Amino acid sequence: MARTSNPNPTIPAPLSRERVLRAALRLADEGGIESLSMRKLAEDLGVKAMSLYNHVVNKDDLLDGIVEMVVSEIEVPDLSIDWKTAMRRRAISAHDVLLHHPWATMALMSRVNVGPAMLRYVDATLGCLREAGFSFEMADWAWNAIDSHIYGFTLQELNFPFEATEYSEAAKTGLSLIPADKYPYLNQLTHQVMEGRYDGLHDFEFGLELILNGLDRWRRQ
Repeated sequence: MARTSNPNPTIPAPLSRERVLRAALRLADEGGIESLSMRKLAEDLGVKAMSLYNHVVNKDDLLDGIVEMVVSEIEVPDLSIDWKTAMRRRAISAHDVLLHHPWATMALMSRVNVGPAMLRYVDATLGCLREAGFSFEMADWAWNAIDSHIYGFTLQELNFPFEATEYSEAAKTGLSLIPADKYPYLNQLTHQVMEGRYDGLHDFEFGLELILNGLDRWRRQ
């Protein structure tokens, strides 16, 4: 009986813009945006580098595309609910998404993005604040105040030099550098961390609530 060869059961998916961007997003998440190159992306996809240019114009287009994908993961404000609840959900979602994509905060802050996901995100944000009674000018200020907290806190958390489990040990190690006679308040706080009375870790939602409550008072005035 003649033997027939089995066709390869794993046929690579055809190259597309979405496939290129998803691969680029994964590489950026794994190695940081600095390590992302067209050559490395082509190797990962098993194609020639030049074939990528049928789907992305250049590296800037590639970066804009993966930033847009990150933005699409963030919850947009729901205009049908209380504005503070909607903006709180938006901020917590943005913080979580940016922690999941550690490279994205700086890219989001530093690039001009006019993709549909970004435009929808911004329009819903402005709409939520405008419908709550903020003027357009106030809404823009409020949005930027909230986003400054999101971006700054996220960068701080991503770059914090200690893990949560290491913080009390770091406090013990550093105690000799902050004698009580010279730095009494910092010394007392360090003792609280060492003794487990306070974990010493920053709280994203604490700062967020201060901002939202302050904006609410400002809005009512």
